[in-house]
Amino acid sequence: MASLPTIRFLQQPTSSAWVEQALANIETILLDHSHCERKAAGVALNLIFRYPSSAKLVRSLTAIAQEELQHFEQVNQILECRGIPLAPLVPPPYGATLNKQIRRDEPDRMLDALLVSGIIEARSHERLGLLAEHCPDLELAKFYRALMASEARHYGVYWTLADTYCDRTAVMERLEALAQTESEILSTLHPQPRIHS
Repeated sequence: MASLPTIRFLQQPTSSAWVEQALANIETILLDHSHCERKAAGVALNLIFRYPSSAKLVRSLTAIAQEELQHFEQVNQILECRGIPLAPLVPPPYGATLNKQIRRDEPDRMLDALLVSGIIEARSHERLGLLAEHCPDLELAKFYRALMASEARHYGVYWTLADTYCDRTAVMERLEALAQTESEILSTLHPQPRIHS
């Protein structure tokens, strides 16, 4: 269904099994999407708090946090219109497993945090694109298509920040290792439908 990705952050494309699972559980995917946008804003804000003297990072991630909150509100409006109540969801192992790869000591910690965020945004871009392409609900397909450009810009920002604050060779080596871990996490479809499952 999906061709090999040209996204530098991703080593393997999303499986057709995920697309089928997502489309069969679109209300759960919408609810999870709300959680993802909220978490993404929180990640950007946490990095701002951790690195307040890194001016380019603060400026770039302030914009991302604001945009993620806008998307959070947009998804919540769709949920409300469709009568889907906000509710907690058990998260898949995806984010926690990736975050465990972040090393504790600087400057490795900054590099890993930026690359993990970039990988997650890249996967979001790819999967929202698949939903835009395959979702039979034209309203949702249009919504997902509109978000794709933002997700692409976001992972580009995280890449640029990693490349700004860290050595290019170290960035590339670490990106390869983290992207490999990410593809391994997704090699088995999580039984509960999620954006990152």
